[in-house]
Amino acid sequence: MKLCSMRGRISHLMVLAATALLTSVAFAQGVLAPHSNAVPQNSVALAAANIGARQCLSQLTALSSLGIQNTTGNDVLFDWDRRRGGASSVFSLLGLELPGGGAAMSITAVPEADGSCSVAAERISVAPVACKTVAQRELGGYRATPLLPHMTVYSDAKDPGSTVSLIESPPGCLVIRRYVKFSSVASGGGVQ
Repeated sequence: MKLCSMRGRISHLMVLAATALLTSVAFAQGVLAPHSNAVPQNSVALAAANIGARQCLSQLTALSSLGIQNTTGNDVLFDWDRRRGGASSVFSLLGLELPGGGAAMSITAVPEADGSCSVAAERISVAPVACKTVAQRELGGYRATPLLPHMTVYSDAKDPGSTVSLIESPPGCLVIRRYVKFSSVASGGGVQ
């Protein structure tokens, strides 16, 4: 009887030990695994920091941070003059994963001799509706300038460096959001 009782206790202890081990593994996975609502890493900011792009780093970070909002992931093609390193102009093409599809963003930064940085960014996506619908939903108050029969450029006087171009691409609409700023000075929040 004592042998059975001892086997029972050993068996009970082994079950407790296994439970503790599995619980700690589950806890570790919860801590180490990325949360589903976590913000994806900013691949442009990481690449710019890796090459030492000091002069334009805040502008690249600010623009790419805007571009990756509401995305589930991003990756970048990053080009710069390796001989000039961090003092080089930067050309990037950012691929964006969105819950309903994908988009792309191009960001260019050019260091200026006065210590400022000129930047251009374009975010390109496709809306699954006609361009007229996109304009009505998102661009109220913008001035429309037809560029071609199938392309209209929208601008807002309050933001002179930005435009939104809508290109009819049935059954949807190609949307290009563009921002250009010459001699942008780094600020704590991004681009000025």
